[in-house]
Parts: sequence; C-alpha cells; structure tokens
Amino acid sequence: MTPLQLENFAEGRWVRSGGARAEARSAIDGAVVATLGAEGVDFGAMLAFARSKGGAALRAMTFHQRARMLKALADALTTRKEELYALSFDTGATRADSWIDVDGGIGTFAVYQSKGRRELPNARVLVDGEVEALSRNGTFQGLHVYTPLQGAAVHINAFNFPVWGMLEKLAPTFLAGVPAIVKPASATAYLTERAVRIMLDAGVLPDGALQLIVGGVGDLFDHLTCQDVVSFTGSATTAERLQRHPVIALESVRFVAERDSLNASVLGPDATSASAEFDLFIKEVAREMTVKAGQKCTAIRRALVPEPLLEEAQAALSARLEALQPGDPRAESTKLGALVSRAQRDDVRDKIGELAREAKIVFGDPARSPVDERGAFLSPVLLRCDAPWRAAAVHDVEAFGPVATMMPYKDASDALALANRGKGSLVMSVFTYDDAFASEVVSSSGAFHGRIAFIDRDSAKESTGHGSPLPHMIHGGPGRAGGGEEMGGMRGVKHYMQRTALQGHPRVLSAIAGKYVTGAPTRAASEHPFRRKFHDLPIGYQLKTKARTITLEDIEHFAHFTGDTFYAHMDEEAAKANPLFGGRVAHGYLILAFAAGLFVDPDPGPVLANYGLDSLRFVKPVKPGDSIQVALTVKDKTLRKPDQGEMRWDVVVTNQNGETVAAYDLLTMNAA
Repeated sequence: MTPLQLENFAEGRWVRSGGARAEARSAIDGAVVATLGAEGVDFGAMLAFARSKGGAALRAMTFHQRARMLKALADALTTRKEELYALSFDTGATRADSWIDVDGGIGTFAVYQSKGRRELPNARVLVDGEVEALSRNGTFQGLHVYTPLQGAAVHINAFNFPVWGMLEKLAPTFLAGVPAIVKPASATAYLTERAVRIMLDAGVLPDGALQLIVGGVGDLFDHLTCQDVVSFTGSATTAERLQRHPVIALESVRFVAERDSLNASVLGPDATSASAEFDLFIKEVAREMTVKAGQKCTAIRRALVPEPLLEEAQAALSARLEALQPGDPRAESTKLGALVSRAQRDDVRDKIGELAREAKIVFGDPARSPVDERGAFLSPVLLRCDAPWRAAAVHDVEAFGPVATMMPYKDASDALALANRGKGSLVMSVFTYDDAFASEVVSSSGAFHGRIAFIDRDSAKESTGHGSPLPHMIHGGPGRAGGGEEMGGMRGVKHYMQRTALQGHPRVLSAIAGKYVTGAPTRAASEHPFRRKFHDLPIGYQLKTKARTITLEDIEHFAHFTGDTFYAHMDEEAAKANPLFGGRVAHGYLILAFAAGLFVDPDPGPVLANYGLDSLRFVKPVKPGDSIQVALTVKDKTLRKPDQGEMRWDVVVTNQNGETVAAYDLLTMNAA
C-alpha cells in the first residue's frame, strides 16, 4: 500500500510539509502507513486566522446554531465512518476498540448538540445564575454572564484515541463559539486527518473554525495570548514541559491538562468469592487491561482486593486473561489487538521491568512477541504486589499497555489510603454492595479522583463501566491526572468562555441577557398574551389581572375537595399557635390555582401545553379576606422546533397591599 501523504490544514487550505517527514507505521506489521510533517507552516498566521475568521464567525452564531452545526458534523462522520474503521486497524485497534474511538467520538458530538439546544439559550450570551440585588430599591443589580473567548483553542491530543480524543474537545469548544487548532499524535495522525477532512467536506464549518497540524508545533506557543486555551492530553512529562513555556505564565493562558494516571479499582470489603461484585470486578479488570490493548488513560492499573480474597482473585483474573490473547485486529474473533507501535511496546516492557522489581509477574510473558514480530503485539501481564505500602513503583510507574497490578488491603481505611496513594487519578471504580462503605469512599477518597464509578449487581447491566468517560460527566482529575476537567456537559463549554460580572439598572441587564429582569420596564399587554404566537410575544410583555378575594369558604372547599385538611387551613386555634401564620391561611396550591384562573385565557389558541413550574416560592401567607392579583410577564423564550417555542413566564402574585405572596416561572409550549 502506498503511504498516505498527510497534510496540514492551515489558513483555509491544505498544506503539505516541504521538509523532512516523519513516518507513521502499522501496529500490525510495521509497514509505513503515512508520512507527515509541518515544516513551513506559519503557526502565528494560523492563530491569527482562527481568531479573525473562525472566531468572529462562530461568535456571530447563537448556541443553537452551533449545536445544529455539531449535529451536521456528527451526521457527516456517521455517513463515512467506515473509512475511519478501515484506517483504524493499523493503529492496532480491533473493530470493538474502534467503535469506542469512532462511534464514541460521534456520540459526544450528538450529546453536546442535544444539550446545547435543550440547556442553552438561542442567544450569544449565557446567563450564569440569578440576578443579585445590590440596592434597596432595585435600581442597581448584578448579573453574571459567559461570553466566548476571542482567541483560539489549541488541542494537543494523544495517540490512543485519534478520533474520540479530538471530538470530545471540539464539541464543547465549538458550542462555546471558539475556533480550534488540532494537533494529533504522529503515530495515529492519519486517522485524525481523515476525520478532519470528513468534517470539512460537510461544508458547515466557518472558515478558520478548524485547522490541523500534522507535525511539530514549532513556535506556536510563542503566539498565544490571554484569550487562547491549550487543552492537552498525554504524558505528565510533556504536560509539565508545555506548561513551563514562558508565554503560558506571562499571558495567563488557560491550560487544561488530562494526563495519564494510576487509576485504581477496589473490590469492597463486603465482597466474597461467591458475590456478584467479585465476578463483576474480575470481568472489569480484565476488560480494562485488554480494551485498546490497555492504552487508555482511564485503564485500571491497580486492582485492590481484600487480603483474604487475593489468591482467588488472582486465579479468576488469570483464567479470564488466558482467553484474551492478542491477535490480528482485523480478525473478528480478536479481542486484544496490538499496541500502537513497537516503540510503545518497548516502553511498556521497560515499565513492566520497573514494576517487577517490587511485584511479581503472575500472568503473562512480556518478553514474548506473539502473533507477528514485525508488529507491536504484547500479551496481557498481571503483577501482584503483596506489600503495597513498602512499594513505590506500583503507585508511581504506569505501563501504558495491557498491564495491571493486584495488591491486598487489610480493611476499608487501608483500601482507600492505597487508592489515594496514586496521588490523583482520572477515575476509581468500587465494586461493593455496602452503601455505608460507598459513602466512606466519597468522604475519604473523593478529593483524589475525578470520577468514582460504583458498580454492583443492581447497576451492572446498564453501567458503562470503569473506563468510559461520558460527555455528561467530568473527565479529568487532580494531582497526577493533571487537574483538568474536559466534557462534563455545560461545564466543559464554560472552560472556553469568560465569566463576567455585570452591574447596572435592570433595564440594561435585561437588554444584555435577552430575558426579563425584575425591575426592567414592561410593556402593558394590548391583548391577552395567550392569544399571541411565540414570535409575537416580546420580552417584557405583561398582563396584569383583576383581583380576587379569598374567602374562608374557598379555603374549606379546597381542603375538602383535595383532601388537604392540614391544621393551618382548618383549625383556627392550632393555626393561631403557629408563629408563622397566627391564624388560618389559604393553601399554597389554592393560590396557584386561583392565580391560574385569573390569567388563563380559556379558548383554543397558540398555547399548546403548560408543562411545568420552576423556582416556586410562597413568600407571604394569604388569610381569609385577602385579595390576590397576578402579573404575568414574558421572561424568556426559546425556539425548540420551527413551529414551536418554549415560553418562560415570570409570575408574581401580590396581595391587596402590593406585597408578593407567591412567585414562580411558568413554562408553556407555544405555536410559532
């Protein structure tokens, strides 16, 4: 096969390096798959192009427009994903491994496009939290907002997930409105380059939104500014070197690091060899050792077992590993593929040698080269360390391949102290059916781990397991793991945005936020708002209803009709003794029902459904003889479908003295 000649995508065009080119070789037989390099690329110009072209275009789009862009990219990748599968075999990945990388990456785009449309406004500014009252009369208030950074995101990715590793960073970056420059690892850059070509061919990305470097980054860091972000995945050594670049400190460049870590899995002290959790633990450790040939930053490296169960656990795990021997990843029957390269295999062998100085190999032969000497195959290797507190390497050295070390613990506190000995990890899994132990895990170990997966007989069927980062959840961890937080739903989006505190009159804040802020001018309804369609309802459009007096008969009828005969509504003497009421009061839900009766227009119209209340508060009791009135104001609106939009109404119920007795947000779906 003729090697692929990889190209950089810079300043809107494909550029091939004119200088020396590195080789990317097949993990199967060592043949050259691709050549690559970035000599001659103007990295400063790439950043300038990203900021001026890509950033400006993305910031002009709303969150919903960016979300639809992600969907279109996901659709394009899905249509052509077989191209990616075909190339992926040469990385050493089996079809199942590639499913995690390719479909997992596409799935991340799908999740973010959905969350973007459901959880973010159809706007360019994201409001963070509620309005803060800063003055007595409400003419000076505060509001926090997020806006996109006006720089570029530099994504430096690892070799093990050339598709997912790129897409899990791009999804929150694009949704935030920031352009990206992607730098994949050389060993698998051919797979990343093909995915980039597919996305660009989709024709939905603005110029400058996505650029690609297939080679060294040269002087790229010299051109970074305070508006740029570096998001790195890889080794601690490389991360530390990049973070020490003087521009990172000088410009306060945001640096998000996701480094490899010595992740632990704990079989709980309540487990027995006959328990479901024991079997689940063995199965998961074996899977994490062999999926992607153990080349996962989330893989289990330390398996902690109650001391009495160590022998049985070793035997069970060895038996399972015996059936998971390496083979040609192109064969459907193969469960364990190859490491990415012979250099990586040699590095793993060296690391096993370090571990074997204080732990013994109880399964596997790292010196043997199964399948094909030209390839990068390695049998799974299980070590056992009987004295983990007298050992150092098992807690400090990571063999980034199909390798794990078993170790015993004496009791719950000993297990958690050993888990924390890894000095920070991306993930810890716990196999227990003891809720008290699970609670202790969080209080004693939560600070050391970015994610904790509790797996037991009740959750196992639907659990995604120890090593699967999900777009909804944070992927990152403290200490050795780098201190970063990727994905995590909307949390990941905010890493590429600036939070700014705004102060001013409610009128100004309302105009900026695109939503009604209490105290902002309102527009008196010229016709009932329920007679208007979505697009005909401006923010601040307000209906003030007539008043209704609440009688004792109303309260008693409501009590008997609903069955809610709580003493505060029905027993005058008991209600008088209540320091909050001092006598009988109306039900809170009576107030809501009567409020709806005051503002609802009964005839068929644009309101399709009432589907919820948010932030409901009963502020002041309503007593027999009091009257209530409602102010119904258009607070916010989001188009969900071409013909339907979500309306958020500010509802304030006041008494005859103008005092607020209840307040909430009403949600309706209106025809557009």
